Formats: sequence, structure tokens, C-alpha cells
Amino acid sequence: MALHKFPKMVYAKLAKGRCLSSSGVFDVPKGHFCVYVGENTVKRFTIPLSYLKYTLFQTLLNMAEEEFGYTHPMGGVTFPCKEETFLQIIQRIQLEGVC
Repeated sequence: MALHKFPKMVYAKLAKGRCLSSSGVFDVPKGHFCVYVGENTVKRFTIPLSYLKYTLFQTLLNMAEEEFGYTHPMGGVTFPCKEETFLQIIQRIQLEGVC
């Protein structure tokens, strides 16, 4: 598993929407949770809990359940999609007024 690190410029852009890729387990801010994204190379993202109320995000959760069930070797929620797809979904959620 590879942990994703963005260039500082991308961190600033994602921080605006409060969706970050992070490298440690203990760096999850209050009100957030971590998900893993990717097909071949898995990357970890920190997501606001407020995203759970959006249909698009719930669809991703359902896909993860269908693909992996409730027990997964990663130990966390893993979305079976490309990173680009995930980021597009996050952008769309942000446009709907999450942040």
C-alpha cells in the first residue's frame, strides 16, 4: 500500500474542501475519517464526516461493501475505484455545498 503525498499546491487546493491525503494513522482530525482509494495502488484520504450524508458518497460506500464486505485486509473502508474518479466525486460533493 502506498500512502499518497500531494505537492504543497495540491494540499492547499484540497484543504479548501477539507479532503486530504495523509501519511499517518494519528493525524486524523476530529470530525474526519480515513478511506483508501485505488485499484492497483491504494492511497489513503482523510474525509470530513459530513460527506456521509451525500448520495454520491453513500454510493461509494455501497460499492465498497459489495466489493469487500465489512472485513477487509486494509483494516479500513476501501473504495474500489480509480483515484481520479474518487477526486471527481469529492469535487462534486464540494460543489453541492459541503464546505
